[in-house]
Amino acid sequence: MCVSAIPLILFSILSYSRIESYFIGNSKTEWTRQANLVATRITENSSYLKDGRNYNEFTSQISAIGSELSISARVVVVDSQGFIVADSSKIDVNNMLLTTQVLNALNKRNSAEKVFQYGQNIMSTAVAIRDEENPDNVLGVVVLSANIDDVYIWLEELATQIYLLSLLTSLLMGLLSFFTSSLITRPVQALMRSVQKVTSGQLEEKIIVSGKGEMAELAEAFNHMTEQLQRVDESRQEFVANVSHELKTPLASVKVLTESLMFQDNVPIEMYQEFFYDINSEVDRLNNIITDLLSLVKLDSNKVHLNITETYLNALTEAILKRLEPIARKKNITLIYESHQDILIDADEVKLTLAISNLIENGIKYTKDGGNVKVTIQSDLQDAFITVVDTGVGIAKEEQPRIFERFYRTDKTRNRETGGTGLGLAITYRTVIMHNGSIQVNSTEGVGSTFVIQIPIKQV
Repeated sequence: MCVSAIPLILFSILSYSRIESYFIGNSKTEWTRQANLVATRITENSSYLKDGRNYNEFTSQISAIGSELSISARVVVVDSQGFIVADSSKIDVNNMLLTTQVLNALNKRNSAEKVFQYGQNIMSTAVAIRDEENPDNVLGVVVLSANIDDVYIWLEELATQIYLLSLLTSLLMGLLSFFTSSLITRPVQALMRSVQKVTSGQLEEKIIVSGKGEMAELAEAFNHMTEQLQRVDESRQEFVANVSHELKTPLASVKVLTESLMFQDNVPIEMYQEFFYDINSEVDRLNNIITDLLSLVKLDSNKVHLNITETYLNALTEAILKRLEPIARKKNITLIYESHQDILIDADEVKLTLAISNLIENGIKYTKDGGNVKVTIQSDLQDAFITVVDTGVGIAKEEQPRIFERFYRTDKTRNRETGGTGLGLAITYRTVIMHNGSIQVNSTEGVGSTFVIQIPIKQV
């Protein structure tokens, strides 16, 4: 209301000032015209100011002119010496009147001024009386003065109406603003309450989206945010459960094996050797899980920085394939490498090697004996592409969005018998993201999978 009232008050004051200036300006023009008519009648009907004759006739003429004017005004005639020679009110005759206005008129500068005298608003007009035969000769001055309080009474009534209208308009705008703001703030308050609930841990909180516009979009964004937070929380809980399970399984195996040796008498040396071999395998498995977990923690930490160097992607890929060749040969899997150009990229060679190795090794693990895994590297002007295609078991469509989550396993064919920790793809994903790249998967169950890594050639 205050915001709307202040401009309206200023507008009212400005409007009143403009209206007053308009009416006073018109009045000045009219009084100046009347004064010029009086001066013309004096020069046409009397020669007193010129030769000093017929004074009584002159004063009678002035009195008659005062009563004949269309505006109620006092008519005063001042001679060239500044003495009042005629006064329609017969008050100040023979007195001297040398005001600034009269002096200006004697110097041929006619004027009309509003003055405040004796508690009244007076309009005073002074016009030079010129000689008909010689217009440059000023014989005297006609001074018209009139009370214009009636004009200001009307203006005050108008001002009252303007101010009253402004006040009513302010009240109306204030009420409209209040109800409008309540309509706007109500959904904002509801959103704030929901934010407070989410802050306190109630991630299932949702806002009912109604209508369209910015508030509806904000509500949808909030609901999407809570859904993402729920997914993150569920993923965290699932991750903790998976870590616990992954660590508990080899520990349980070690405990069973050690208890079998502890509580049996006359255990043959061959069984000791077999059980110790199994215990060593479970310890290696624990060590691999912990190592991969530490790698993920480091990759997730903002404190870890890439050691970017210029790396020949061809040589890096060939070295990986050479290292994995014995594993593929055991399953009679053919490794195919394809590249048509040398590609030099900015990358952390150690981390990128681990990422690509995980993809190729997974391709070997989940491809049946006699299959093949093909690795292709390409580039355009901006990015390098590493494509790994296998003829393995494939991944169901509904499970593909989650394969980069920690410990996520798709089906029974991708079980722990393959020897993995369930963290390889998560490590690959984080490494690619750290290189400002992306990784895509396209897979069909029973046919195989295609993974495509895209990495910028130059790191900014």
